[in-house]
Amino acid sequence: MKACARAAGERLPLIRAPNRQPLAQRFLKVGKLSSQHQTKCTVACSLKVSENISHRIQVSTEHVFPASKDHVVKAIDAVNGGQVIAVPTDTIYGFACDACSAEAVNRIYEIKGRIHTRPLAICVADVPDISRFAVVDHLPHGLLHSLLPGPVTVVLKRGENSILERSLNPGLDSIGVRVPNLDFIRSIARGAGSALALTSANLSGWPSSVSVNDFGDLWPHCSYVFDGGVLPSGRAGSTIVDLITPGVYRILRDGSSREETVAVLSKFGFVEAS
Repeated sequence: MKACARAAGERLPLIRAPNRQPLAQRFLKVGKLSSQHQTKCTVACSLKVSENISHRIQVSTEHVFPASKDHVVKAIDAVNGGQVIAVPTDTIYGFACDACSAEAVNRIYEIKGRIHTRPLAICVADVPDISRFAVVDHLPHGLLHSLLPGPVTVVLKRGENSILERSLNPGLDSIGVRVPNLDFIRSIARGAGSALALTSANLSGWPSSVSVNDFGDLWPHCSYVFDGGVLPSGRAGSTIVDLITPGVYRILRDGSSREETVAVLSKFGFVEAS
């Protein structure tokens, strides 16, 4: 499948997006949004089913909504229905789904064209929820509350009692966990009653998205796209820190909050792995 044109009338190089039917080719032309809440436009698709036959499909993008409390229930229903949604976080836009739905998780990998050996993080609503999915007993009291909510992904051991499906990041006994400092996505996780699998809303290897227009060619693959405007934090993403070893931390990605993260960890007596 091929997709192109993020703005109306704009000609861009063709890119290959993932598709389980390699003979089908799709060409997209997306009407550009002029503001955060102007969400009615049209995606024109041409689906080539053979060398000689082409069908034109009109896809309404009325499934794009403001990322507000009025639309939290809509997002929860989609997640609980095994669908993929696009949401803002406190760093960049992400694709999210039920972390315990193997089918939905696989769909995210397909949308992004991401290899399955690259793990996905999870997002939970509140810091106490982390213990349902990962081992936290070795961490000093108050450490996680000092780091989160915020633009940090903490990597922890999954543990034998984790309720996560083993199909999420198979072969790994660790899991990256986020509690973003943004009410909208946390309300979705809280209402869904589970963790959200979460990854950046882009094709694998492409720049991160700070507005919904940055990944407009991928809208048709999402049940809903929730528009939180242009995010102010830049494209760095969250700081990823490994906290598996007691008293030791390892920064796996600098992200947008390295200095603040290191300062908190030092306050709790952690040292950087050599």
